[in-house]
Amino acid sequence: MRYVIPSRIFAVLGIAGILYCGGIALVGFGTWFFLIWGGIGVFFLLLSLIFHNEKLMTAIPGWIKGICMGIFCAAVLLFFCVEGLILSQYHAQAAPGADYVVVLGARWKSTGPSEVLRRRLVQAADYLAGNPDAKVIVSGGQGENEIMTEAAGMRDYLVKMGIEESRILVEDQSSNTYENLVFSGQFLDIQRDSVVIVTNNFHMFRALSIAQKQGYAHVEGLAADSVFGMAPNNLLREFLGVLKDFWVGNL
Repeated sequence: MRYVIPSRIFAVLGIAGILYCGGIALVGFGTWFFLIWGGIGVFFLLLSLIFHNEKLMTAIPGWIKGICMGIFCAAVLLFFCVEGLILSQYHAQAAPGADYVVVLGARWKSTGPSEVLRRRLVQAADYLAGNPDAKVIVSGGQGENEIMTEAAGMRDYLVKMGIEESRILVEDQSSNTYENLVFSGQFLDIQRDSVVIVTNNFHMFRALSIAQKQGYAHVEGLAADSVFGMAPNNLLREFLGVLKDFWVGNL
């Protein structure tokens, strides 16, 4: 009976993971990353079955249980620490008067910007309208499933929103956040110019951390919001992104 409660907890988590995966699939939003929720759900259901089998749990040596519990607790602690860092920049607001605004790219669809990218562009346009002396760097190359470079689409979108094309600089070679900021830095003096990075709230901590590592001396973030209901998916993906960039030395 002592394993009933954890068995039920893992069962609930497993079902929730699978339902969340299915919900994102039905909405059709985002990348294939959402499939990880199905995998997590199956994993938790398997754990539920293991805990439900009291004979099996009794047969497992205590030292193995201790190691597994230690790994699990360490993983949970790491997850919440990283998520705390991500959330620390979730509502980043930039002061007026920046020299440059850098808008980080995201998927460009055949119908226009993805919702994630559209929100970045709207936020950037609002800032640029209030700071007419600022220039903007749109940053993003062309992925295999994109009809044009993200930067070209972003430039055209900003022009339609009333931003003069002469204010827009195009960086169209980058393929990830690290390259966004490295290549965009070639358009400005990262030691002297004041820079505002525009990206979505869940992405802001990593973007600012990479910029600071690259030597951006006067950098702030301006966070665009994200799609309601996608926060768990975005935060999990960003957790893995932070770990990856830390591992390769980008942070």
